[in-house]
Amino acid sequence: MVAQVHGGAVVAADAIGRPRSRVWRTLRRDPAFWFGAVIVALGVGAALFAPLIAPHDPNQAFRADGLTPGGDPVGPSAKYPLGTDRLGRDELSRLIYGARTSLIIGLGANVIATLIGVSVGSIAAFAGRPSLRVGRGRRSVEVGVPVESLLMRTTDVFLSLPALLIAIAVVAVVGPSIQVVIGVVALLLWTAIARVVYGRVLVVGRSDFISAGMAAGIARRRLLLRHVMPHVMPIIVVYTTLGIATTILFEATLSYLGVGVPPPTASWGSMFADHVGFYRTDPLVVILPGLAIVFTILAFNLLGDALQDALDPRSWR
Repeated sequence: MVAQVHGGAVVAADAIGRPRSRVWRTLRRDPAFWFGAVIVALGVGAALFAPLIAPHDPNQAFRADGLTPGGDPVGPSAKYPLGTDRLGRDELSRLIYGARTSLIIGLGANVIATLIGVSVGSIAAFAGRPSLRVGRGRRSVEVGVPVESLLMRTTDVFLSLPALLIAIAVVAVVGPSIQVVIGVVALLLWTAIARVVYGRVLVVGRSDFISAGMAAGIARRRLLLRHVMPHVMPIIVVYTTLGIATTILFEATLSYLGVGVPPPTASWGSMFADHVGFYRTDPLVVILPGLAIVFTILAFNLLGDALQDALDPRSWR
């Protein structure tokens, strides 16, 4: 059994066949896993049951008792457990609904980015050099198509792009919406997993059992889907989990800059931006969305690290 290292993740060549009980045994002994899992579960629960647990409509402005006579947000009270924002909206309700926005965009964009990255990386590493017949009859010739070079040079181009600047420009031109943000983020953040999958598939594709399958005439697509990808799945799971944190941070940055989800939709990034001017008089309205972003990103990173450790063959003892 040989361990391979790619992009900081260590995965065994036959990790997919590891008994599930051993994976769970490793995870349940890891306090970082439980810390991350609890925070993620709370975030997902808040996103799913936001209409049931939020005390108020997140977009309703309570100007009568939600603002001070001077027009500033009020502090925590029985009616507003975490206070209000600059418009008199309940801060707790917007924080709960902000979890729904961040997780929808984070999960949606990351799923699309993972599908693109895995497809590009695996095809580039395993497609070979298919031939294309040009011309007709005796004058036709077969020309090799450099699939690997085309796909990986395209990946290099996307890697070299200033993702944040392009996202700002595209959203500003097309118009902000959750669907636009998901699409833009996914199309800009698939390159990392594409590179990792490309390297991993190259290694597995050079194994003796794959060479034997090719010699036996088994189709490349069948070898890739049935015999190569199962060995790549552990590293895909790890990088997908870590990618969610990156996507949530990217969305929060866009919303903070005013080109994320459109108002009055609650978003942690826009909440943070709206309250920057109150950091002296009411620091809680600035701290809360910032802590929500920090702990959510930390939770997904801890889950990714825990999965990496669980799939590491050195932890099998």
